[in-house]
Amino acid sequence: MNKIIIFIKGLSWKQIFLSAAVLLCLLCWGGLTVFVTVKKNGLLDQNAAKRWAEGNDAAQISCFFTESTEIDKDKIRSFEHELDKVLLESSITAPNENARLWADAYSASGTITLSSGKKSLADMAAVGIGGDFFLFHPVQLLKGSYFSGNDLMHDKVIVDEDAAWQLFGSNDVVGMPVNIGGTPHYISGVIRREEGRFHEAAGLDKTLVYVSCETLEEFGKTEGINSYEVVMPNPVKNFAYNSVKEKLGIDENHMWVVENSARFHLKGLLTVISEFGMRSMNARAIQYPYWENVARGWEDVFAVILVLQILLLLCPSVIVVSALILSWKRRQWTWKDAGHFLLECKDRAADRFHSEKSKWKYF
Repeated sequence: MNKIIIFIKGLSWKQIFLSAAVLLCLLCWGGLTVFVTVKKNGLLDQNAAKRWAEGNDAAQISCFFTESTEIDKDKIRSFEHELDKVLLESSITAPNENARLWADAYSASGTITLSSGKKSLADMAAVGIGGDFFLFHPVQLLKGSYFSGNDLMHDKVIVDEDAAWQLFGSNDVVGMPVNIGGTPHYISGVIRREEGRFHEAAGLDKTLVYVSCETLEEFGKTEGINSYEVVMPNPVKNFAYNSVKEKLGIDENHMWVVENSARFHLKGLLTVISEFGMRSMNARAIQYPYWENVARGWEDVFAVILVLQILLLLCPSVIVVSALILSWKRRQWTWKDAGHFLLECKDRAADRFHSEKSKWKYF
């Protein structure tokens, strides 16, 4: 401690200021890194691959389609068959006989009318789901349970808390009947909508209901399936991305493919920075669902933070390098001194290792 105090007293005000600047930059960089990590992990819609596989050998791929794209359940079934063939040809097997190699989901956006007795919610925002939708989008359940788009019956719905209160005056409504287009359905669960500026701007500022794709197509208003998602093995880089893009059989001008599990990595964010400004131009006429709009918003934020992080590392690097160059020019140290210093550090580490090893030898 005394040596540290003596060392600090020996520094000039300029050296103290520059040292403080370096420390502040590193602290800010660390704080931004923690913030970004927490936010990325909190975007559950983008982390299905992490939940699906323990290692980094799976990828989540999302496809978004234009309104003119003709995609239906038969097209999806055909792709699923092609996907099985690709994985079989690649000799990729499940970890055990009961495990699935992949899972997928599709969805459609639209509006629908729900009624319960004398109360009715007309043209409320609706998401029609198919496949394992809630595997990809684990919305926060307050009551009840999820349902699957693969269920034989298509009479279950999930409403948000606001809709439950407006229809029944309570959020404890699991199992209660609702009428959709003259056909009885039943409430499977009640959720809490995600909050925040991005979520509200993306469309979660009003009541929302999840129904089966069949219910939305038959009794609601929709332009059809507008998104498809799959989580699957990714043994080599871009294997999953290329497999989906090639085997889905849809022209690139009519869809947008995203590898969710890599979009927030360094390469993905550098691409966002390089396309800054042009990203807002949507030439494909794709209407993104709310979760993709939220993810794109955070992509922009993370890209800006990445620029700040680069600057925060660049500034102390310039200061340290400049100080070393200046010190060398004044002959306060030489390359020979640097070599001796490194060798001395190596010897000290070796002595410490042998000392610790000798302590444990007698146990």
